[in-house]
Amino acid sequence: MSLSPQPRVRVMVVEDSLVVRQLLVHIIGRDPRLIVAAAVGSAEEALREIGRVQPDVISMDIRLPGMDGLEATRRIMSDHPTPIVVIADSIEDSSLKISMNALRAGALTVVEKPVGLSSAGYDGIADTICTQLYIMSQVPVVRQRSTVWRPNAPASLPTWEPDPRLSRPSILGIAASTGGPPALAKILGALPADFPVPILLVQHMGAPFMEGFASWLNGLMPLDVRLAQDQEIPAAGRVYVAPGDRHLLLSSAGTLRISAEPPVGNQRPSATLMFQSIAQMAGRRGLGVLLTGMGEDGAQGLFEMHRAGGYTIAEDESSAVVYGMPAAAVRLGGVSISLPLDLISSRIQRLARGDGE
Repeated sequence: MSLSPQPRVRVMVVEDSLVVRQLLVHIIGRDPRLIVAAAVGSAEEALREIGRVQPDVISMDIRLPGMDGLEATRRIMSDHPTPIVVIADSIEDSSLKISMNALRAGALTVVEKPVGLSSAGYDGIADTICTQLYIMSQVPVVRQRSTVWRPNAPASLPTWEPDPRLSRPSILGIAASTGGPPALAKILGALPADFPVPILLVQHMGAPFMEGFASWLNGLMPLDVRLAQDQEIPAAGRVYVAPGDRHLLLSSAGTLRISAEPPVGNQRPSATLMFQSIAQMAGRRGLGVLLTGMGEDGAQGLFEMHRAGGYTIAEDESSAVVYGMPAAAVRLGGVSISLPLDLISSRIQRLARGDGE
């Protein structure tokens, strides 16, 4: 008996340029996993049609006439929660800032907008768009309420008596994928400017967006956030972001190493490689945090940090947009504790102060 084929993922395309809209419809239409359920030219039209069309995923332009893609994302996530993939036409500051804020408002990822059939890299960009639309359509999204984010609001911690054998960390590694930007903004934004530990950060995102992502984070918080440079000496109170399509490692000399080694688990940068380098170089003075994301990147590395005596935190399922990477780390036995997002920053600060030593 033959199995019935899987139903195609229904995509709503929101794009004001007729040329680009037709190009996206062409790209999506040739993918056997996807089908275009609607293609509209404005956010207002998308909001009118979404209840009728009921797409599985939305391809969202950011620069739209009238209401922009950020406000459209906010309204969709409030009234008709649907996975949203931002299609960005520029890596300039203004466009990127809107894109990053759309991720904070509930969009799941951002990918490059295709330029034309004959442009360099067209096939790769087209494949990325289709794959991201398909994958993100599987993410269960929840209704986003409009709230005022207060990065320095203290979280209420449960009673915790730290192990007096814990070493004060000398380095903090944080990794995230799908759902990562808003989680990172919340955790890092609650750390003070005089935070006493350098921070290495891996966020899975398209290479062209990484510089803008670091700049966006830098504008949200007291910490100094920058793209990591090879052979740089990590300093307290700074966040070093893995550059696009490059691994970020801690070297035996205690400096940063930027590597073009092959992807690990299809990821470059790889959270596992970063955590492994911290395990090898910092041992029990390493602190690792693994946040929301699909797949298993980071799990093996966090396990090795844990085995080396470092303290490891995984985001709890209750707050993770996608409980893939943290769940894999828990299954391996590499997690000292699982905490919901609201409690992670406070725990990091207590560990960095050496409470309980």
